[in-house]
Amino acid sequence: MAKEGENVESDLAAFVQSFENALNTAELQTLFSDQDDARNALLTIHPGAGGTESQDWAQILLRMYLRYAERKGHKTEILDYQPGEEAGLKSVTVRITGDYVFGNLSLESGVHRLVRISPFDANKRRHTSFAAIFVYPEVDEDIEIEINPDDLRIDTYRSSGSGGQHVNVTDSAVRITHIPTRIVVQCQNERSQHKNKASAMKVLKARLYELEKKKKNEKLEKLEDLKSDIAWGNQIRSYVLHPYRMVKDLRTRVEISDVNKVLDGDLDEFIKASLLQRTKSQ
Repeated sequence: MAKEGENVESDLAAFVQSFENALNTAELQTLFSDQDDARNALLTIHPGAGGTESQDWAQILLRMYLRYAERKGHKTEILDYQPGEEAGLKSVTVRITGDYVFGNLSLESGVHRLVRISPFDANKRRHTSFAAIFVYPEVDEDIEIEINPDDLRIDTYRSSGSGGQHVNVTDSAVRITHIPTRIVVQCQNERSQHKNKASAMKVLKARLYELEKKKKNEKLEKLEDLKSDIAWGNQIRSYVLHPYRMVKDLRTRVEISDVNKVLDGDLDEFIKASLLQRTKSQ
């Protein structure tokens, strides 16, 4: 066809890219060994100390993971979003559904560090910000997670953020506290208090399920230990925008100089390296 003068280069390039994507996906699936790897995921983001700086960084990370999900063809649903006072967010919980979502994102849990010239500093000084990512497998209905109703404190409140006229009119948002473990989950995505409660209970079940898995595996750090200090010494990945540009995973030593590509959701190299490292350590 090329000899006959037809332009087939673009079609060939598209085919090669499609083939490479399919090959990478198949290769990754051979690395999935955990019983929960095929499940959907619940991803939460919490900024560290630092006020607006860290809250803005948390917002950037939210966009990064939403773009990652979009690239992979996954569906996302924001279950709870607490905006920051000036910019960014105080916390967010996202439900991500698709093939092997938890398997791909499970090793993203940890502290993520950003170094940049602050857009909020009039003197244009360099700032370091931290935010923590936690990823839980979504628990299927057929998995029994026993929750004693007496162990729950359920509060309702008026939702905040965007949402039209209904927001701040009724107490539709739900916060559930599991008293024995002090786990707190909340949902304000739906206008119905009943639906928000059901979504919050699903998140709570996922959190309790993951906590039990951690207890059974002494090699893994307990989730609550990581939450104690979202700061220096605990980061798994650094995103440096100044004085040079580099994203470096401190566990696998993978480095990528194209920071914009990473922040736009291209996380495949980091995820593959983490899965390979997990496989070797088993």
